[in-house]
Amino acid sequence: MSRLWCKGVVTLAAAAALAVLPAAGASADVINTGLCDGAALSQPFAQWGDDAHYKLLPGGDFEGSLSGYTLRGGAKVVSGNESFGSGTKALSIPAGGSVLTDATCVNSANPTYRFFYKSQGGLLGLLPAMTVSLVYQDGLLGVVELPLGVVLPSGRWQPSLKQLTLASLGSAVADGSVPLALRFTAVAGTWTVDDVYVDPVSRR
Repeated sequence: MSRLWCKGVVTLAAAAALAVLPAAGASADVINTGLCDGAALSQPFAQWGDDAHYKLLPGGDFEGSLSGYTLRGGAKVVSGNESFGSGTKALSIPAGGSVLTDATCVNSANPTYRFFYKSQGGLLGLLPAMTVSLVYQDGLLGVVELPLGVVLPSGRWQPSLKQLTLASLGSAVADGSVPLALRFTAVAGTWTVDDVYVDPVSRR
């Protein structure tokens, strides 16, 4: 219990530190809502009522090289794509395994990320469980990891809920953008993840 409490305190402290940084040096130059790269955009979640334009995370379709990724605990690329798009591969993460993705630039225009997934099995009678952490590389704080992602178990392919990137808090660098990676960790059960997207245009 004390370990969980300490982890919660560290998470809140890191989030608070990120929140303070933009306030300390906030200016029109820092609060950037323009696209930070020339990534291709698409609307992969339109059939679920989400018309936002997203960019694919580097290597996020798992069809090619995973240069920049770190796979641990038996995580690996497997045959079988999510059932709503094209492709032939996905990422499998068994219980205890994790995947740290390559980073992509985000700023205040990048409010959310989403992905496709399915799950099976569990541990000691528990439902499948997976966490998703935001991993920011900040020039002042170094690596800041925030385990804030929520994923609901599903035996069939489905899109995740919209997850917040906290990019408006994390983009306290000179050009207004900051590298963001995601860490997927399977706590119980086996999870299959595919087509990881970041929303680069806030049009709400």
